[in-house]
Amino acid sequence: MGITKRLFLTIRGLLLLIGTTFLFQASLCAQPAAIPAVYSNLEVTDGHLSFVFQDTLTFRELFWKPRFTLAEMIGAPEGTKEGLSFDFGSHFQGTLYYGFIPQGDSKYPHPVYFRDPAPIDTGFAFINVAGRLSGIYDMVGWEQNGRGTMGYRVVDTTGLIVYDGIVSFYHRQDSFVIAPSIIEGPFINKLRSDGATISFTTNGMYKAEVRIGDRYFSDEQPAQQHEIDVDSLEPNMEYAYSVYIEDTMGVYSFKTAPEPGSRKPFTFAYCSDSRGGQGGGERDVYGANFYIMKKIMALAAHKRTAFVQFTGDLINGYVTESGDIDLQYANWKRAIQPFWHHLPIYTAMGNHESLMREFYNPQKELFLRIDRFPFETESSEAVFAKHFVNPQNGPISEDGTLYDPDSTQIDFPSYKENVFYYTYDNVAMIVLNSDYFYAPTTKQVRRTSGNIHGFIMDAQLEWLEETIQELEQDSTIDHVFVTQHTPWFPNGGHVRDDMWYNGNNQVRPYIAGRPYVKGIIERRDQMLDIMVNKSSKVRALLTGDEHNYNRLHLRPETNIYPELYFFKKTELTRSIYQINNGAAGAPYYAQEQTPWTSWVSNFTTQNALVFLHVDGDNIEVEVLNPDTLEEVDRFKLH
Repeated sequence: MGITKRLFLTIRGLLLLIGTTFLFQASLCAQPAAIPAVYSNLEVTDGHLSFVFQDTLTFRELFWKPRFTLAEMIGAPEGTKEGLSFDFGSHFQGTLYYGFIPQGDSKYPHPVYFRDPAPIDTGFAFINVAGRLSGIYDMVGWEQNGRGTMGYRVVDTTGLIVYDGIVSFYHRQDSFVIAPSIIEGPFINKLRSDGATISFTTNGMYKAEVRIGDRYFSDEQPAQQHEIDVDSLEPNMEYAYSVYIEDTMGVYSFKTAPEPGSRKPFTFAYCSDSRGGQGGGERDVYGANFYIMKKIMALAAHKRTAFVQFTGDLINGYVTESGDIDLQYANWKRAIQPFWHHLPIYTAMGNHESLMREFYNPQKELFLRIDRFPFETESSEAVFAKHFVNPQNGPISEDGTLYDPDSTQIDFPSYKENVFYYTYDNVAMIVLNSDYFYAPTTKQVRRTSGNIHGFIMDAQLEWLEETIQELEQDSTIDHVFVTQHTPWFPNGGHVRDDMWYNGNNQVRPYIAGRPYVKGIIERRDQMLDIMVNKSSKVRALLTGDEHNYNRLHLRPETNIYPELYFFKKTELTRSIYQINNGAAGAPYYAQEQTPWTSWVSNFTTQNALVFLHVDGDNIEVEVLNPDTLEEVDRFKLH
């Protein structure tokens, strides 16, 4: 253990020992959550959740006050006679940058920041709109039309960009008033040949409406998170749409998908791993790499992609408080929001989407981390589903499988909107969750129970096989892609885990103290048999987790086993590509040696965006660096 890590653990241990009043204040006043039957050695002791092993070793749950939360950073904007005031909480010191968002002069409008920011002193900040953003600085015409929309950026005293917000206002009777505002979105989701689902978040409870031509689609009840389905549209057509909240309106557009099986040429894009990077500025807007994600989406829009698949590690995550992860998700969505108005983006979970419960033993200097519960409201999976709108055609959960400890109740997190598939023309995308029910302290799952990084559990595996067989029989589908966050064959950064664990098949999940029969490599092989041997349509496996781009041409002769391996081996009947693109802004990983290294090509740690150009039976892969526009790779799938 290095000095830095030991110092960190010591300090954290001291905080636990001498600061328990602060750390555990919340738990002393709250009833501990009901313990899911899937965990082992977890109990309530002295009013706290604790892991207790053989009555001698106790890990007590930690309660860390989050550094920032979304609710605080929105800033509770209010109108005044001269402008807009904000309250970011009395503990916050920093700077507020602000500027109008001009609507109508760009398809993808961004804030244009004013030259002089406002100080944030003990949480309070004020924007003098009347005195500073009038006359030659009134680019949105608020003085004439009595309304405007402003972007604002919250920066702390260290220079960390904490949040990018949006607020709309009215100017009435010589005063400013906060208007009904879309603070996230609108986003195009679940694109179909006859419509889509349009989602957005407002700054209050409103009944919103989407208008397309002379057709109106609306909420059934007032809401803050809106999901409005638009239907009965024509295939492969561009539609303008407007969103109304009372008298506030925004105008956007999207294109419907072609009829299934039309086999018209189109392009889609793939990437993953955009959590905060190094280098300061927009490379880390509290949890998300704004800088490269904006470039990725600008390039995707420029190339007229039909949709973008983003598979995991959107954010830094690994937090214990939902307000913290809410803020990180909000920042990720804000980075690409102007493009998402028009272009559908499908998201999947990775290990950094982890919202967890954390436990600590100061004597051993050890932490234990498990998926947060109650599962239906606080799990990583539940919070992810709250933030993203994906198809709901996946499995329900791992309940009802061989490892379910109680068939009379729900014991596992939901697969809702984190395992699914969708189609576009003659392509199907199967989205898996290889970090479901994830226990981040993998080495301790024997004690705590939980899933390991990279393992696809039984119900999800069964659903994968059933879905692939359905698509094999679907005459409109020619090409199937399977995507999960973790590579089946890691090459740089995660050789120690993913679906390899340095060749150690003994690593496996534990449920209620019971180990899975299959180890990680056996489970990998079961998936390969389904995707390669039992399918003629699966063209490529799309992965991330490792912060680099590379392609592996997996062939029957490729060596995929450790030197000593005593379990049954799977023989592949055809070739397939694994395309790894975890190069969307997270800190890089260099290449490592594996049994399959000689079959890996075009490895790079530069940022990358993968384009798949589909034309009937043919697919050409083009990989570009979104920062420099250089070509990284180009090849044909066959």
